[in-house]
Amino acid sequence: MDIHVDEQSQPPKKQKFYQILYVQVIFAIIAGVTLGHFMPELGASLKPLGDAFIKIVKMIIAPVIFLTVVTGIAGMTNMGAVGRVTGKAMAYFLTFSTLALIVGMIVANLIQPGKGLNIDPAALEGDKVSTYVEKAQDASIVDFFMNIIPKTLISPLAGGDILQVLFVAVLFGLALAAVGEKGKPITDFLTTLTAPVFYLVGMLMKLAPIGAFGAMAYTIGAFGISSIGNLLLLIVTFYITSLLFVLLILGAVARYNGFSIIDLIRYIKDELWLVLGTSSSEAALPTLMNKMEKAGCEKSVVGLVIPTGYSFNLDGTNIYMTMAALFIAQACNIDLTIWEQITILLVAMISSKGAAGVTGAGFITLAATLSVVPALPVAGMALILGIDRFMSECRALTNLVGNACAAIVVARWDNALDKEQLDATLKNKVEA
Repeated sequence: MDIHVDEQSQPPKKQKFYQILYVQVIFAIIAGVTLGHFMPELGASLKPLGDAFIKIVKMIIAPVIFLTVVTGIAGMTNMGAVGRVTGKAMAYFLTFSTLALIVGMIVANLIQPGKGLNIDPAALEGDKVSTYVEKAQDASIVDFFMNIIPKTLISPLAGGDILQVLFVAVLFGLALAAVGEKGKPITDFLTTLTAPVFYLVGMLMKLAPIGAFGAMAYTIGAFGISSIGNLLLLIVTFYITSLLFVLLILGAVARYNGFSIIDLIRYIKDELWLVLGTSSSEAALPTLMNKMEKAGCEKSVVGLVIPTGYSFNLDGTNIYMTMAALFIAQACNIDLTIWEQITILLVAMISSKGAAGVTGAGFITLAATLSVVPALPVAGMALILGIDRFMSECRALTNLVGNACAAIVVARWDNALDKEQLDATLKNKVEA
């Protein structure tokens, strides 16, 4: 008797180590740093490789968010669930964004990385930061919320603004759910369309090592390792603070909600290496959403929390903002009162939302914060402009881990988490 074996039931063939994406990205980063250091002109000329990869990923972000959110919401039986999930996500974002600001302020006061530089504020070059100041003035909180509303129903899919795509997707998903059986053919079509779109994401991710190589070669070639100079203490302090925030604060939240932050970091290591190589957390957005679904979070929760978190849950950016503001004050020998520091904190809470989703948001929000506190020279941003690129990786990494953690926590709060699947996935008992 012939025994038929279903090919799909066979375990997937184990990849050789050099075929694993994050291993390829690691080697690409090392190669990029080496080339940029020893052949800086050639390294700097490879910037288009990194830029092209980021553009390729951004090309697919809008369809991924739209399909995930629409099909997730259309499958909901309770329409109040959308508002409930959004409310819980916003409560989480506000709490931990504020904590990140406070942590950055406390560490900057304890370590005082800018002390001893003795820089005269009048000698600083304001021209270098004028562009960021102009963008910060344009990025008011009202303009930010008005910008969420797109010009047309389909323009967000062409423009790629994350919050506009999310806004249209939520409305369309609610409409599909409201019409019931009449909307089922469209829901089925969009659900079927999700498969090739995510397969396309997988195809595009194979280009990640090339993008990481180009981005790192450019960074080291253009700015040089030596450009870190005496600002090394600020960079090291920022990296250590962000690491402690992830391990201690997010770690405590994760433990309270029944999972390990270390296991989560291990699970999303591909995305973290990708972010490190490209200096952009957006590069990992499509695959992060897919992984959070596979980890047991409901599609609707992932679709609402992850894209929204990319604008409202910027833990790394917030740590950077208060730390950089106090660094400038210390470098210029400006003694800020506790009330001026609290003002910085409050302004940063608002400005971090006003410039969300804008390219270079970390620097723009810093400009917005400094411009409101008269004691601090906005031109002081020139002090850290040269090393901002070296800190952007850490901001992006921290933001990514924070959003992955937020997706699981909010899903658990909303009873939209398959705990057994989460445990099995994070412990590597099932194929990720």
